[in-house]
Amino acid sequence: MAQYLEGSEQQKSRAYSPAVITEGGRTIWLAGQIAMVDGAGKDISGNFEAQTHRVFELMDQTLRRAGGTLANLVTMTVFIKESRHGDRFVELRKGKFPDGRYPGSALITVTNFARPGIELEIQAIAVIGDRA
Repeated sequence: MAQYLEGSEQQKSRAYSPAVITEGGRTIWLAGQIAMVDGAGKDISGNFEAQTHRVFELMDQTLRRAGGTLANLVTMTVFIKESRHGDRFVELRKGKFPDGRYPGSALITVTNFARPGIELEIQAIAVIGDRA
């Protein structure tokens, strides 16, 4: 099991851990994930919140195929188009890790993405079946 170092109050409020320690296990390198449609195929272009929820769903689906879940994430790099969405992203991320074991994280604002309507992209690393 991964060891999540206790964060400061500020780090906890931003829903990330200062470090996650793993030993052994399988490392899963998740490609950058975007979402332009929801699970029902509805267009969610330009909808930051809907895209955030869908990206986490898609990452979880990928991790389940590898034998894990979102709980196995040890770090993520989050790219958002508009800095005004930063605080909302943190709140949404908190809901994805209700046990407070947050992955390490970077939150980066970018000028644009490869396609119009993309509001965020998340790239992540997970460790499944580790022995910390």
